This record gives sequence, structure tokens and C-alpha cells, in this order.
Amino acid sequence: MSDPRILCIRHGESTFNAAYANDGVDPMLFDAPLTERGHAQVEAARLQLRDTPVDVVLTTPLTRAMQTSLGIFGQHPSRPAIIVETLHRERLESSCDQGRSPDLLMAEFPTLTLDHLPTTWWHAEGEPDGRGITVEPLEVMMARMEQFVTALKTRREATIALVGHGTFFHHLTGRWLANCEVMEWHWDHPRVPAGD
Repeated sequence: MSDPRILCIRHGESTFNAAYANDGVDPMLFDAPLTERGHAQVEAARLQLRDTPVDVVLTTPLTRAMQTSLGIFGQHPSRPAIIVETLHRERLESSCDQGRSPDLLMAEFPTLTLDHLPTTWWHAEGEPDGRGITVEPLEVMMARMEQFVTALKTRREATIALVGHGTFFHHLTGRWLANCEVMEWHWDHPRVPAGD
């Protein structure tokens, strides 16, 4: 069996992205949702990908990623399964990367299966910084990335869409993806080392 086609798709613009772009200061927007511009980016990506067969979508449980996944693939002609998993979540560096409990998410995303998630599925080990954020060490994220790639290699779908995040995808692909940019990727592609 040939290797799958893997599409990396960064989420649309979030309220954190928009605020941070103004002054470079964490606006303390936890689990930030999409902006109106972000929803428009999702719609453009939906049109871009509507004729691309997709068998499964793997999305993180961060709100902006699930909104992007549902916006692009919720009515996709291929009707791909949308699976929520945590290994390719964003590195927790800022308020927007801290998630919410499955109970809260289930109320907002009733069409997605979320009851397999632990109550705290984001990085929460170590001492919080002055903002109250428990920053995930880069080497911890890199180890998680390798776990994700190993798990991805066990999948048997022909085309897999990964909906995720800027820093994670940068270290996975070597590229900083724009909001809702789509990049084809293969697991043999060299990763960006933790020091870069």
C-alpha cells in the first residue's frame, strides 16, 4: 500500500492572532476562537479543497482548530470523519494555547466526539510564569511530535488532513504556515530541531 497524502492546514485567524499582531503582547485570550477574518479564510480554504478527496481529518481540541475543521470539512463532498486528538496540539506558550475541559467543548461542538479527552489535555506540568501560563518546554513538544508521527504511520487512509497550529507545523514541516494555508507533507520530511 502506498503512503497516504497528508495535508497540513493551519487554523484560520484567531482573536489572539489579531490582537497579538497589533502590539506583540499576550492579550490573555484563553483558547481563542476565530475572528470574522478567520471564518472568511476558512471559507476560502473550503472552496480550495472541495474537490480534493479527503478520508479523515485529524484536528486538535483547541477551539480555533475545531472551528476550522468543521468549516472546511463539515459539508465536504467526501464526508471525512473528523477525529479530535491531542498529540499535534499547539505548543503551550501563550494564553490561546491553553485549552478548555471536554465538558465545555462538548456543549459548543456537539457533532464532534470529545468524551475520550482527559479533563486537562493541554500541557500543565511545571510552574506557571508571571502570566499564569505553564509553558511547554520545546523538547517536550518535539517528543510529542515524534509520537504523533509514529501514530500517523499506522493510519491506512489514502488522504489525511491535519488541522493544527503554527509552531507545531513549523517544527514538523520547516515552514511557518499562514492562517488556513494548506501544505502537502510526508513524514520523512526533516523536522526543524528544537534549537531553531
